[in-house]
Amino acid sequence: MTCSSDIVSDGKQLTHKDICFLLGQTEPEAVNALFKQAYQVKRDQIGTDVFLRGLIEIGNVCLRDCLYCGIRKSNPNFTRFSMTKQEIVNSALWIHQAGYGSLVLQGGELRDPDFADFIEDVLLEIKKLSGGSLGVTLSLGEQEKDVYARWFEAGAHRYLLRIESSNPKLFQQIHPPGYSLDDRITCLEYLRETGYQVGTGVMIGLPGQTVEDLASDILFFKEKDIDMIGMGPYIPHHDSPMFSTPATYEKKASFEMGLKMIAVTRIVLKDVNIAATTALQALKSDGRELGLKAGANIIMPNVTDTKYRPAYQLYDNKPGIDENSEACRNNLVLALKKVGESIVYNKWGDSKHFHKRCGLSKKS
Repeated sequence: MTCSSDIVSDGKQLTHKDICFLLGQTEPEAVNALFKQAYQVKRDQIGTDVFLRGLIEIGNVCLRDCLYCGIRKSNPNFTRFSMTKQEIVNSALWIHQAGYGSLVLQGGELRDPDFADFIEDVLLEIKKLSGGSLGVTLSLGEQEKDVYARWFEAGAHRYLLRIESSNPKLFQQIHPPGYSLDDRITCLEYLRETGYQVGTGVMIGLPGQTVEDLASDILFFKEKDIDMIGMGPYIPHHDSPMFSTPATYEKKASFEMGLKMIAVTRIVLKDVNIAATTALQALKSDGRELGLKAGANIIMPNVTDTKYRPAYQLYDNKPGIDENSEACRNNLVLALKKVGESIVYNKWGDSKHFHKRCGLSKKS
């Protein structure tokens, strides 16, 4: 019988069937072997350093009405907020002083001129006050190409735009009418053309999702030559339409598949950045650390002011809502030390895949 080590070690390009086989492993010994192989690929391709991205959730006002999301525009059951420029900049300075090296600005999707101007101003101020030393990732949804270009020129150089699923039918099932996977893919192309390190990802464990769907997701990442991956288990939110089908949600299976997706994505894509997301931690207290051991190399500790965190919950049971930035950092350092991982401070931790793809010398 073929085993996972045979498929991974023979040097061939993994097929859709091969990927399905790897994702379908359930015996503990086989799954652990898969994680060990993925960690070795990480060690060989990019090393075992862990890079931090301080996460600032800048606002929960959103024009989108995605059926899975807690901050969808039709949800009236929490207070909307938008951080001020000074609040965001102060958080960025904390990140800089903490030595994280990079930050992420994440928020609800808005597409008006005032929002574009606001983000541009924030980026210019962060660049000025940090002396250009902070790496900046944006995760602010679909925008026009010229807006992406303005933000890039202002100082952002990475962008995360999840596709949620590469299966058009599944994509439509989790969005209301009028939302298009093709539009999302077009935006990924805009980002690449602009010069960003391009990130995307999917939700794992969606109702109706199959192993074949997830294997296709990984091949989508490869086909689109993606530089960084942010994906995690789907977790229902009680105020979302999709919460009406909780019987289809299997917490344990989603968590385990989340780890296997990290591992197989590492094996297939080799030198990309992969985040161990907060959703893993939401399902298991040491989920992020296990994600690192399965092949991830990025963690995004939350630095959002605790007064805003309860109103920024895309899914239920989000961890760290009452944990301030200092406590989050201290707990993370201890957790990573326990599993033998090392944090690299004051480095951007850029995607090695991006630099190889573009033929660039490494920035930092």
